[in-house]
Amino acid sequence: MTISEQVQKDMTEAMRAREELRLSTLRMMKSALKNKEIERRGSLDDAAALQVLSTLIKQRRDSIEHFTQGARPELARKEAAEIEIIERYMPKAIGEEEIAAAVKIPAIGGAGGRKNGQRNRKTRTYSQDLISYRTSAQCCRNLARRISRPDLIADHSARVSRCP
Repeated sequence: MTISEQVQKDMTEAMRAREELRLSTLRMMKSALKNKEIERRGSLDDAAALQVLSTLIKQRRDSIEHFTQGARPELARKEAAEIEIIERYMPKAIGEEEIAAAVKIPAIGGAGGRKNGQRNRKTRTYSQDLISYRTSAQCCRNLARRISRPDLIADHSARVSRCP
C-alpha cells in the first residue's frame, strides 16, 4: 500500500471517528501529495511522497518557531500535533550504529575536515536524505572521535545513546 493510499484510508477512519485535527492534517497531506502528482504529471512513488512529507514537517517546525516568538503557544501546540501525525508516515529514524555500519569510518579514515565531508555524503546517500545534514554531520563527528580516541569509546557510549 502506497503512502497516498494509506493517507486516504486513514482519512476515512478519521472521518468515522470524528477526529478533527487528524482529519484536517490528513486532508492537508493528501492535497500536498496530489499537488506534487500534478506537478510531476504522474503518480508518486514512496520516495517522492516521503520527500513531500518531510517538506511538510519542515514547514510545521518553522511555523512552531514563529508562533512561539509571536506568543501564540496554542497555535504552536497545534502545529506540533500535526507534526506527530505526519511523522507516523515517515520511516523509522536511523540510529548511530546503522550509520556507523554504512559509513565504515576506518575505511574512510580518521577524524579530519575533508574526511567528515566524505562521511556526510555517504551517510546522506545511505539514508536517502531522510536525515538532516546537521544530524548526519553530528553523527559522523561522534563516530570519528570514537575511532581516533579509543579511550573515549566507553565514556562516549555512556553519554550518547543515539544521535539527536
